[in-house]
Amino acid sequence: MRVLVVEDHWTLNALITAGLRREAMAVDTALDGHAALAQIAATRYDVVVLDRDLPGVHGDDVCRRIVAGGADTRVLMLTAAGTVRDRVEGLSLGADDYLPKPFDFSELVARVRALARRSADAVPPTLTYDDLSLDPSRRTATRAGRRLDLSPKEFALLECLLAADGRLVSAEDLLERVWDEAADPFTTAVKTTVRRLRAKLGDPPVIHTVREGGYRIGQP
Repeated sequence: MRVLVVEDHWTLNALITAGLRREAMAVDTALDGHAALAQIAATRYDVVVLDRDLPGVHGDDVCRRIVAGGADTRVLMLTAAGTVRDRVEGLSLGADDYLPKPFDFSELVARVRALARRSADAVPPTLTYDDLSLDPSRRTATRAGRRLDLSPKEFALLECLLAADGRLVSAEDLLERVWDEAADPFTTAVKTTVRRLRAKLGDPPVIHTVREGGYRIGQP
């Protein structure tokens, strides 16, 4: 999934971003409301983790614009104020969930994943093809009962291909959904990660390349 973390406290922003990336998410960051709106206009995000008290454009206004834009993006609002009134106000702005600071990181991850499942392109909690199975919430993948030791990028790429349910996924789409804004659009990262993933999945091969098209799970 693609996530935008909007938090003006640099250290907290970096901690959340690093933690979500370890959970195999593609994460972009913004430190103020203006930057957040610019990135939202340019990229489709599954979830925006949004601090309410932002400089520039206030978090409330960022949330309103996300909702007014009619996108499927879900908003998890963060704030140091945790009263019931604050939560009600945040949700009334159109936020999908609300988490007061300080919070447990495992709860943040669980809420982000839950919001992503509520998007228009929601997928089953467990993704399968033949003897291949992947559980995004537990971050486990198996083939023929054998546990697969996958890197975060390998896991996220496999998740993206399985979620496509046999449809072709271009290298450009994989780069956008699995990597983040720091990725070089001319990189060979997709091809390299697919090669490593194929080796770990073993035979018979399940990831097939369509020349000048992309990749898909299923029959060649």
